[in-house]
Amino acid sequence: MSDTFSSLVDTFKNIGVSKAYGPPIQVGGEEIIPVALVSFGFGGGGEAGNGASGGGGGGMVVPLGVYRNDGGRSLFRPNTVVTLVCLVPAILAAGAAVSRVVRAARS
Repeated sequence: MSDTFSSLVDTFKNIGVSKAYGPPIQVGGEEIIPVALVSFGFGGGGEAGNGASGGGGGGMVVPLGVYRNDGGRSLFRPNTVVTLVCLVPAILAAGAAVSRVVRAARS
């Protein structure tokens, strides 16, 4: 099992920026560079007594937006759908906090 783990470590050691930033793409005469959040993980384990072992892994990619050139300046254009989805938990938490403050102020 340690050989398998070492193989996975070697395979994924250099992944990072090359997967988070895609190659430049021409869209409508404009060059854009896609940007994503890339996350992955692996795990494994075993029992010494009976030699049982196992493992697994998983990952996710979230498209964050694109970089585009605007008059010599690079601008980041966020993916609005992903931004809204990521803001939902923050808005819910803020709403719950305000609700508790108002409830505490009343009593």
